[in-house]
Amino acid sequence: MDLVDRNEQVIIQRGKEKAYALTPVGKEDKYFMDPKTLADIQEGINQYKDGKTIKVDQADLNKLLGL
Repeated sequence: MDLVDRNEQVIIQRGKEKAYALTPVGKEDKYFMDPKTLADIQEGINQYKDGKTIKVDQADLNKLLGL
């Protein structure tokens, strides 16, 4: 994330055929001005604070990401 903050290009490879570029998003971005999106984000934050999370082990994460 620090690289993205310094305007470096960060690409994440998922499997052999998929790649994603990280882009910083600020409060002025249209996506984050949507009330439903903001409510969903806040709900996730609250769930984390309340301990309503699950731990994903490395093997399952690798499988999910196609690694």
